[in-house]
Amino acid sequence: MATNPLMQTIEALAKEKGIEPDVVIAAMEEAVLTASRKYYKAGEELKATLNTDTGQIELFAVRTIVDEVTNPATEISLAEALEMYGADAGVEVGYQIEFPKSTEVLGRIAAQTAKQVIFQKVREAERDNVFEEYNQRVGEVVTGVVKRFEQGDMIVEVGRIETILPRKEQSRAESYNQGDRVRAVIRGVSKNAKGPQVVLSRTDPALLIKLFEQEVPEIYDGTVMIRGAVREAGDRAKVAVYSRERDIDPVGACVGMKGTRVQSIIRELRGEKIDIVEWSDDPVGFVMSALSPAKVLRVSITDDENRVMEVLVEDSQLSLAIGKKGQNVRLAAKLTGWKIDIKSEDEMRREVEAELGALESGAPEGAAAVEGAAAGGDEAAHSSGETAQAEAVTAPDGAAGTQEQ
Repeated sequence: MATNPLMQTIEALAKEKGIEPDVVIAAMEEAVLTASRKYYKAGEELKATLNTDTGQIELFAVRTIVDEVTNPATEISLAEALEMYGADAGVEVGYQIEFPKSTEVLGRIAAQTAKQVIFQKVREAERDNVFEEYNQRVGEVVTGVVKRFEQGDMIVEVGRIETILPRKEQSRAESYNQGDRVRAVIRGVSKNAKGPQVVLSRTDPALLIKLFEQEVPEIYDGTVMIRGAVREAGDRAKVAVYSRERDIDPVGACVGMKGTRVQSIIRELRGEKIDIVEWSDDPVGFVMSALSPAKVLRVSITDDENRVMEVLVEDSQLSLAIGKKGQNVRLAAKLTGWKIDIKSEDEMRREVEAELGALESGAPEGAAAVEGAAAGGDEAAHSSGETAQAEAVTAPDGAAGTQEQ
């Protein structure tokens, strides 16, 4: 352990900031160099070294031994060096000689400059350490304490550092006070940002995924996989799950006995509704599950290249399928990656009747053919999914689990 006061101070500062003592020493040496260059202004090559025995930073002017001197500030002739040290000293061309310089003459302004340099270097080292540590933890859930508020943003203390939870990353269903504990996911880390470097989020779907990993052992050990998650924070979320083993129901594993597992997540998210649906590699079946809790009659792929589907539901299920302000169908589209056009049986019937009316007005001589088409169209509109499975399927019962608080 260091015995002189300066080394003890250096070690204490390094421990407080979480950096190596060598970083603090290097900062002090550079600070003395910066102040000395402003004072001497002679174009000399200066060098500062901390003497750990005395606790003093020693300053030297370094000169290189040359045959012929062209710059007296940085060079010294071989003859002059031999005269100083003698022939037995073994000095040669290219060697460097250090000449002590006084640091006591630097004064108050130089001391302030040195102080600023030290603070800057220590702060840079501290920020580099924070970046290296937390950049590898992006997507991880951390717990912190609300320290203060700045223009709507929350400053959260996580361990020994301050992080920021921006207003746009806060759920509108939540409110916190100073001193409250908050769990959030690390959204990103900035190396050059002023203020807190680590950005947290309460709205990122990664938070939902991590909470499921913590609450559901089957997800943690990889038996059940989360294939996608989308949120409108504070209102509703949808999670697509898949089981690697046939004997395990992925939806049931996530819901838990009497909904205990998912209810703990809902409480953490302040009552956000969560729909848990089973993932499928069949896009038609996946879309039918994703529209839960609505019951779907039929799904047809209308444009495979642009990923567009047409969904038929009963008249009583239309509002449920669309959701409040289109929320249910919007989340389902995000989860599946398909554009979804929802129609009720009544809408489909009116469309078919309109098309038939147009045909009748345009070709009156084909009335018999039109009547046949009308009958076929009406039958198609009320079909419960007897067409080929590649284009239309019937929604299985219990395809999704929905939890509401």
